[in-house]
Amino acid sequence: MENNNLEKLIEELKAVTPLKKTTEVGDIVLVVSENPQLLLYGLVGSIERDPSKQDEWWNIGLTFLTVPLQNVVWTLRTAQMTGQEIFTMGGEKRFVQAVSIGIAGNEDPKRTPPEPKKSSPKGTLKRVK
Repeated sequence: MENNNLEKLIEELKAVTPLKKTTEVGDIVLVVSENPQLLLYGLVGSIERDPSKQDEWWNIGLTFLTVPLQNVVWTLRTAQMTGQEIFTMGGEKRFVQAVSIGIAGNEDPKRTPPEPKKSSPKGTLKRVK
């Protein structure tokens, strides 16, 4: 990917993917990587404060939903694990943000739910002979 292609891709993904402003254990996150070029989902298994650092850094346990499943632990700041900033690992750009998939208790309260569909009244079907 060229320098700005990752940023463009992330903007396009944000336009079509319902994303959360927070990341919690049990969330599904969208993971985008510049090199290797990856676009995948991961499950957040743990979030623990990294006591070895002065600032607020977190050890995030992720299971990448690939075949086979891959377990990793990334050490990120809050802004990095919530999609507020693109970060680098080993000199390569990465992006992580939780996805709002609409499961009870996992909705984004700022996202407006769709209007319920109105059912058609009884008797609108006509018998064809």
